[in-house]
Amino acid sequence: QVQLVEFGGGLVQPGDSLRLSCTAPGFTLDYYDIGWFRQAPGKEREGVSYISSRDGSTWYADSVKGRFTISRDNAQNTVYLHMNNLKPQDTAVYYCTAGLIAGPAWSDYNYWGQGTLVTVSS
Repeated sequence: QVQLVEFGGGLVQPGDSLRLSCTAPGFTLDYYDIGWFRQAPGKEREGVSYISSRDGSTWYADSVKGRFTISRDNAQNTVYLHMNNLKPQDTAVYYCTAGLIAGPAWSDYNYWGQGTLVTVSS
């Protein structure tokens, strides 16, 4: 059973930055598209970003474009979500997902993690 593990969440103030990490112990992510999703309290889950395994192309939701950056380090078997200028509306549980040919939809992915909580509050 493939299990993705996210870490790096926490409590930050508006305007701060965080870097989330996603890895998969015992499983290589090299050939998988990796997505980040989030779910805020009382709201539906939404796609945040994803990165292709084939050409490194990326996609971002309009709400995070220009503030978040997704990257992958295959040598470390890790995908990162760099989040800058965080806003209270970014507060959510963030999940990473892996799929062979994936896009912005949760249903595109085959594996996912337990999530890490990001809270942005003054």
